[in-house]
Amino acid sequence: MRWQFHKMQGAGNDFMLLDRRQQHTPELDPARIRDLADRHRGIGFDQALILEPAKRPEIVARITIWNADGSTAEQCGNGLRCVGLYLDENDQRKGAALTIAGPASDHQLQRIGPNEVSVAMGAARWEAAEIPLTGVTGAAPWTFDHAGQSVNFGALSMGNPHAVIEVDDVDRAPLATLGRALQESPLFPHSCNVGFIQVLNRQQARLRVLERGAGETLACGSGASAAAAWMARNGRMDSQVTITMAGGVLGVESETGLGPITLTGPAQHVYLGMIE
Repeated sequence: MRWQFHKMQGAGNDFMLLDRRQQHTPELDPARIRDLADRHRGIGFDQALILEPAKRPEIVARITIWNADGSTAEQCGNGLRCVGLYLDENDQRKGAALTIAGPASDHQLQRIGPNEVSVAMGAARWEAAEIPLTGVTGAAPWTFDHAGQSVNFGALSMGNPHAVIEVDDVDRAPLATLGRALQESPLFPHSCNVGFIQVLNRQQARLRVLERGAGETLACGSGASAAAAWMARNGRMDSQVTITMAGGVLGVESETGLGPITLTGPAQHVYLGMIE
């Protein structure tokens, strides 16, 4: 059996998109996802985006998100934006807003330029039980002891768990050590995405994210949303900001971190391929 896929990318965060509304394909499992995600022997991607037929008339499609390591994800901001571009082109939406059902919640998508798409990410959730975060008391920021130092971090859920750490120089951020330690800490029973943010001014910041199930990626949409929301909530940045990552620039409007968050940025269809 041969089946069609689309390679897409948003600010360097890359995806395999498989539209199962239009073709019958074999069921995917973690081992198959890992094979396809291999950048030397497979297609290579950070996440796989699987579209299924909608179950409600107001929904265009349902989406399942797989990480490169074969685990599933509840959220993927850049992936959702790529889906928005794909649906706008293939379903002839012509820039109209559309809604898809994500693993954690529904999301409204809209193409706002030739290669620019916005997605309604929903509101951040701050309660420890909703993140989930365990073993902490009092109000954030909390502390994490690592390599003899006490590190302040914030935590929130964007449908998936995030830790946010402010640093002076994002290029020197310890993703491989501190980031990995936080991901593996009992504090986060479902692990987490760890974002290291360097604030440049009230409207601009730089960010690197160690993604759960994918490692460091060139961009992370939910990570940018989480970092912007945390900084806005704590008065460090305004509610409308630009976040620069290695793969490009994302815009986040967070309404002081307490209301609905909108993520805007580039999306591109890279190529159409076939899998045997």
